[in-house]
Amino acid sequence: MAQAFVEFERNKKRLEIAREEIATCAISGAVGTFANIDPSVEAHVAEKLGLAVEPVSTQVIPRDRHAMFFAVLGVVASSIERLATEIRHLQRTEVLEVEEFFSKGQKGSSAMPHKRNPILTENLTGLARLVRSSVYPAMENVALWHERDISHSSVERGIGPDATVHLDFALRRLTGVIDKLLVYPENMENNMNRLGGLIHSQRVLLALTQNGVDRESAYRLVQRNAMPVWRGEGNFLDLLKADEEVKAALSDAEIEALFNLDYHTKHVDTIFNRVFG
Repeated sequence: MAQAFVEFERNKKRLEIAREEIATCAISGAVGTFANIDPSVEAHVAEKLGLAVEPVSTQVIPRDRHAMFFAVLGVVASSIERLATEIRHLQRTEVLEVEEFFSKGQKGSSAMPHKRNPILTENLTGLARLVRSSVYPAMENVALWHERDISHSSVERGIGPDATVHLDFALRRLTGVIDKLLVYPENMENNMNRLGGLIHSQRVLLALTQNGVDRESAYRLVQRNAMPVWRGEGNFLDLLKADEEVKAALSDAEIEALFNLDYHTKHVDTIFNRVFG
């Protein structure tokens, strides 16, 4: 959640900058030279509308501004999909570490009544694709014949409302998903324990090298005891304690100490402080 928080903080800043960049005004005549209109008119209108004056325009405002705006919408959509995809994976039956809220009477599948499908995050994935589909046309709009043809107009009339409405809806939907997200820490722990202690292999490897075993040999020893665990042929800790070569470098107490999960989370508060202050 902290990772998602800082990612969307970045996206918020990007969107603010893109909005500022696109909020320009041009009332400078047919070719942008103010031949039949005074620049003071443009300045007056821009001030009343809260826009910046476009420094140099032709008949149209340069479309690199709009391309950047839609590019940012695409990045925000990708962040939405990244989080939605993670939730969808974590809701899989064999994982089930988090889950979308499932209200009473809600249907998960029209054919299989037992299912609790992640329909909201699946929907978010699709919406993200729609938003990103506007980015390429916006890039194509930058190059205009004689710097002023209106081929961009028909494109923007479509992608403008579609991309912004879709993204607005997606952000609101994602907010609801996160607000009501069901989290199962017991399943997280169970999933780690299903590996039979293999998640501690790195610490064992490092401990062996720090106790006089060369790295290639240490890797071989750890891997030799890890592979049977993958096949369901024992527990990693027990196999290590029974390995004579491992015992020559580490005592049983030292091996057991390497299996403490707290070691991996000792700096989490530092990360949270970076994010939330």
